[in-house]
Amino acid sequence: MSNSTDDLAILPATSEPYQIVYEDDVLLVVNKPAQLLTVPGRHPQNQDCLIRRVQREFPFAEVVHRLDYDTSGLVVLPLTKRVLSDISKQFQARTVQKHYVAVVDGKLAKSKGVIDLAIAADEQRRPLYKVCPQQGKPSQTRYQLLSYNAATNQSRVQLEPVTGRSHQLRVHMLALGHAMLGDTLYAPQDIAGKSPRLMLHAEYIRFVHPLSAQAMEFTASAPF
Repeated sequence: MSNSTDDLAILPATSEPYQIVYEDDVLLVVNKPAQLLTVPGRHPQNQDCLIRRVQREFPFAEVVHRLDYDTSGLVVLPLTKRVLSDISKQFQARTVQKHYVAVVDGKLAKSKGVIDLAIAADEQRRPLYKVCPQQGKPSQTRYQLLSYNAATNQSRVQLEPVTGRSHQLRVHMLALGHAMLGDTLYAPQDIAGKSPRLMLHAEYIRFVHPLSAQAMEFTASAPF
């Protein structure tokens, strides 16, 4: 496989701006729009991204976790090295709580549960991922049904990633038989076409403020 830029998809950045949800001297919490990379991509045309936009206003902002290009929602951006290190440790220790809202195809058999399926890179279909018990990394997602629309045969679900694998929520819901609307990477074409965007939004995050030691929690309602 060549490393030429021809192999890399161009992901056009939305003109929709990010929103500042919280700001103090050492960190920001922002709401990222869908169809915007968190960090620059490998393709030269994928340089417009959340962190570049934020750094125009806050030059010292750094990335401690990411959301996929297609996913909207809350992102914490440290403004100092100390806070970057502290929040990074909170993510590694899995003490940061976060949940997402998604709209998926079909009716869930159970109103809540845990998906415990190992995930690995799909070598045949890079940059995609797949459930793979042999080579995969352990991956868990808690899910809860929020509502079901019988007219459209669609479910609104709350998803809590216990682990943070790439594309984990999409791959796990697909494995459960419920592809996400607007998911052009994994969903069958008819389901992908039901929404102009991926119906996945990082709605809630909770972490401990590195300086005050106070528990901080933020919610940003899904725009769908």
